[in-house]
Amino acid sequence: MGGFDQSSLDDAVAKVLNRWPAVGLVVGVVRRGTSPLFSLHGSANIAKQAPVTPDTVFRVGSITKTFTAVALMQLWEQGLVDLDRPVNDYLRAYQLVPADRSWRPATLRDLLTHTAGVPEWLHPTRMVRSRWFGETVPLGQQPPTLSEFYRGELRLAAEPGSVWAYTDHGFATIGQVVEDVTGMPPHQYLSEHVFEPLAMSDSDLLRADRLQPRLATGYTLTRSGPKPLTDRQGITAAAGALYSTPRDLARYVTALVAGGAGDQGVVLQPETLSLMFAPHYQPDPRIPGMGLAFWRGQLDGHPVVEHQGVVPGFNSQIIIAPEDHVGVLAITNGSRAAGSWLLGQMQQVLATLIDAGDVGIPTDAPQRPARWAELCGWYHPCAQRTDVMAWSLMGGGVQVRLSRGRLVLRTLSPLPPPWRSLELHPDQDPDVFHVDLTSYGIGPARVVFSRDPSGSIAAVHFDGLLLSAQKRHARGRTMVTR
Repeated sequence: MGGFDQSSLDDAVAKVLNRWPAVGLVVGVVRRGTSPLFSLHGSANIAKQAPVTPDTVFRVGSITKTFTAVALMQLWEQGLVDLDRPVNDYLRAYQLVPADRSWRPATLRDLLTHTAGVPEWLHPTRMVRSRWFGETVPLGQQPPTLSEFYRGELRLAAEPGSVWAYTDHGFATIGQVVEDVTGMPPHQYLSEHVFEPLAMSDSDLLRADRLQPRLATGYTLTRSGPKPLTDRQGITAAAGALYSTPRDLARYVTALVAGGAGDQGVVLQPETLSLMFAPHYQPDPRIPGMGLAFWRGQLDGHPVVEHQGVVPGFNSQIIIAPEDHVGVLAITNGSRAAGSWLLGQMQQVLATLIDAGDVGIPTDAPQRPARWAELCGWYHPCAQRTDVMAWSLMGGGVQVRLSRGRLVLRTLSPLPPPWRSLELHPDQDPDVFHVDLTSYGIGPARVVFSRDPSGSIAAVHFDGLLLSAQKRHARGRTMVTR
């Protein structure tokens, strides 16, 4: 780690851009006790010939969720909220309403782990008509309040704790809890209690006038070249509306690797950050799962936490090795498939920083053909009906089968290419396998099979995505989609 310098970072980023072109890309490396390093490439605005700089303002999308979680955990430190009490105990603007009265109440912990049963989309017809993950309005139009948008109630699509589903509306609700408890709207609370202590003077939840001159344009790559996208503003601001710069985001990552301390104050106690990075949802004990707002993982035994941001035209990523006190950030304002490759490529940069070993497909585990028959079969997705990610990736189901003497997994997905088969490479644990996704820039990913109390294969789980599918005819309760 000590030998990683500016030249090392520039060389690593050059290799990324050689394979994954981007209109603009910035990668930053943060190590506790040292100044951040930045590698800067391309344009913030092609028409204005404005280069990317550490002070370019980008939209960082769902990384916003981690800031909103920090705000809530500040209230938790003060004893103003309890993570395991019903969310409705704190909401004043609207209520979470279960579709079935027998369901248990959703808690703040459920919201922080995307397991509260909040739907991804309130209006399913928009799932196929919009490239945005949440509902939006044109720039310049005053967005409705959440109370107005939800008309006083946000209906749950599944029983809390029964299924994982990534959703902006859950973290928008956390922002509403912050407002209802403190009397301060999320943008004001974050400004005073998070941005100011971290000296993040160029960050805002709103499209502030002071940020406009340095605001990057988001692009999509077409056959005729980069095309600027028309920006919009989200209604669920606390879930994904943050504007920030690489320099400010590095200050945030510095606080995360330094136990919550920033240049001008402390945002969280070290014990609270450790709690946020600990597992709070795992579909299987062998899946790192989710902390509070952060995805969990590991690189050669080193625990890592991360979060990605996606806004049309922009992709962002932070990934941190808390025990090594090192973090990496990346932002691009126009690149094809960055939602796939940005995490994988930044994992490789972080692995180099922390001297992690080979993170590729294991080659020392034996094949066990005698066990394959019990794994083979169809698995039904465990997902809400409006969970776009689950249905787009798993579609009508997951099949595990034998093909030319190899164990493979394929999904009936509506996204091209359909029915793609992925070979399952064995792990030392006979119910754990690895799939090679390097062609997508992601790297290897784990697939874990779980068993029911009788010892029969019951479900398959995907690391990183946190998606699960239950084997058809498996014993026990079948998870029903709603």
